[in-house]
Amino acid sequence: MEPLEPDTRTLERGLARYVRAVASAVGVPAESTTVEISDTATAYLGLPLRWRDRPDHDVMLVWSERRGWSLAVETEPTQSPDVIAHQGGENLVPAPAAVARFVADTAAGRHPGPAAPAAVKTASRTSLTEQLRPYLGREPDSPA
Repeated sequence: MEPLEPDTRTLERGLARYVRAVASAVGVPAESTTVEISDTATAYLGLPLRWRDRPDHDVMLVWSERRGWSLAVETEPTQSPDVIAHQGGENLVPAPAAVARFVADTAAGRHPGPAAPAAVKTASRTSLTEQLRPYLGREPDSPA
């Protein structure tokens, strides 16, 4: 018997707590984050950075269940953001400290990752919830 897909609230709670942990590691308040579960699970963190080539635009860290983490520069509301770099690897839920290093390295011009995402195998919602399980049982700022 195949396991049942998790309910949307469980997935959303785990993702929201994970994103708050990433926000804390990156140094941004939880108020600068959003999480959405629809046909695709996504997250957004507004960063207090400016990109050297686009100093008038905000920098954001975005996550998708299909691509993982990406650093991007916001554009006009009707346009897609300009992606600067993707955090490589197959792991859709890397440790918050690893995401913080990705942001710091990319901002400093040291990120060796690709500007285009590698092909990431889409995880099932069950698999994604399992990856987020460590964040389900505790508040993001409490000890593990």
